[in-house]
Amino acid sequence: MPLALWALTLSAFAIGTTEFVIVGLIPTIAASLDVSVPSAGLLVSLYALGVAVGAPVLTALTGRVPRKALLLGLMALFTAGNLIAWMAPGYEALMAARVLTGLAHGVFFSIGSTIATSLVPREKAASAIALMFTGLTVALVTGVPLGTFIGQTLGWQATFLAVSLLGVIAFIGSLILVPADIAGSPPASLATQLSVLKKPRLLLVYAMTTLGYGGTFIAFTYLAPILQEVSGFPASSVSLVMLVYGVSVAFGNIWGGRLADRKGPVRALQIVFGLLALVLFALTFTASNAWLAVATVLAWGAVAFGNVPGLQVYVVQRAERDAPRAVDVASGLNIAAFNVGIALGAWGGGLIVARFGLMATPWIGALVVLGALGLTTLAGRLDRDEGIDPRARPAGAVAAH
Repeated sequence: MPLALWALTLSAFAIGTTEFVIVGLIPTIAASLDVSVPSAGLLVSLYALGVAVGAPVLTALTGRVPRKALLLGLMALFTAGNLIAWMAPGYEALMAARVLTGLAHGVFFSIGSTIATSLVPREKAASAIALMFTGLTVALVTGVPLGTFIGQTLGWQATFLAVSLLGVIAFIGSLILVPADIAGSPPASLATQLSVLKKPRLLLVYAMTTLGYGGTFIAFTYLAPILQEVSGFPASSVSLVMLVYGVSVAFGNIWGGRLADRKGPVRALQIVFGLLALVLFALTFTASNAWLAVATVLAWGAVAFGNVPGLQVYVVQRAERDAPRAVDVASGLNIAAFNVGIALGAWGGGLIVARFGLMATPWIGALVVLGALGLTTLAGRLDRDEGIDPRARPAGAVAAH
């Protein structure tokens, strides 16, 4: 894999840390700012909404900006957002900072996926995306547990200061390692961009993405309160459980990429969604026992993000057939779908916690993931009706040039 992919991974690490560290800090922020746990959970939703807006809209608006210059600008915006969060005097200011940071996140992963696949042979497309997204999983392994520990020890503001330093390091890494002549897809006209939303098969992929991630985040947003209030872990141990989760995710992400390369995206997604629903159902019954809860969290991590490579490869594959002049836009809309799912999952999880309690989130989340499995199966049948090889690789805009 070329060095440019490692630069993308480094940036993804910084972005992943700020995205997911909030999950481990929800009880701490709720107590510090004197707001409810569901209100603190909205910080996850608002960040995701920033990503959902930033991915399609800003990706389209920045289509003519050179890729390296855009990456550097995004990391500068990311760093600024985290500095604002560090200095935020209250809940409203912290919400605004989260939205700002989410805007940078959205464009980064939109263009990052297409850049990653353009740097490698097409048979390694899913693995290249998996490598970039490994930055997120490494963030879960190291950045999130460490950030959670820092927030619990020095205050949540210190966590955002540390993340802003990661942003500076990622900026320098991109400056040094990312080549200046990265090929990008030609900018699409506004009409072409809007046409993506008129393609039923692409809308089906976005629905798969939204439900798959929404189901996960109904429960994941409130993992720290579950661990403390149901499993009986002290707050100081939450970062260790997050470490266990992150290590498992790191393996699951690579496994998901290889699975999509080997079996094709649809079959890989069926496997991952089925296992994910099973694990979430199991958490409903294991959370009350500390050791069983850790074992379930370990299994959860192995499948939680294994759907990312398959979903991204599949949306590019469909876009090349249905909207070949707007592959970047289609990819950006899938990033938006990920984050619409996160936003709705975190928001819906808050409503579930307020009405039914913490332990309703895992099994309700599992039902939503089963909806994603059903849509994936439908997509596979439609592909077969079109005579599409289930193991087909993306080509054209995302192949090596």
